Amino acid sequence: MAKTIEKINDGSGIVTDGYNKIETWNAENIEELSTIYYRVLELIGEDPEREGLKRTPVRVAKALNYLTNGYSMNAEEILKSAMFKEEYKQMVIVKDIDLYSMCEHHMLPFFGKAHVAYIPDGYITGLSKIARVVEAFSRRLQVQERLTTQIRNCIQDTLHPLGVAVVIEAQHMCMQIRGVQKQNSVTTTSAFTGIFLEQLNTREEFIHLIGTKLH
Repeated sequence: MAKTIEKINDGSGIVTDGYNKIETWNAENIEELSTIYYRVLELIGEDPEREGLKRTPVRVAKALNYLTNGYSMNAEEILKSAMFKEEYKQMVIVKDIDLYSMCEHHMLPFFGKAHVAYIPDGYITGLSKIARVVEAFSRRLQVQERLTTQIRNCIQDTLHPLGVAVVIEAQHMCMQIRGVQKQNSVTTTSAFTGIFLEQLNTREEFIHLIGTKLH
């Protein structure tokens, strides 16, 4: 797969604009997307050759490549890369995980927080891996409902814990800047397995903890 690495400097090893910028992408993919976005600019009545837009098709292509890089991530392997035997059997919560995704219906962003908990049954995983699983599934074209269950299922099927709980709270730009235009609306979705489904007090403890500021 052809890839290009771009480094912003003057060719002499001296950075000309104050920083090094390294990007990796599929060059053929970016070229084809750029051609499409060039035509999009024409179709909405813009001039793709004017100064401010000359590099816009390439920039948008690279941005889309980044915003959907979850397709190249294997969430199960992310968890397995840091699985450890441990006899801990109490709730593990990683809350307030920043989440950015794109609605598959209009390709507009939705963003918010994910709260994830599991109760281990022999294995734990690195805490950062939970956030990376959220990233792997959110950096795709999504609906919030499916995103919630994908995160839950991945953790359940990989770690085989006693239970998993996932709650996502998000704002959807497709509701805020078009259509119904309700700027303050927030969508909440949840998904549970195991103990979180079977024991009401465990589920209530999780809901209480994600809504409590302990620091």
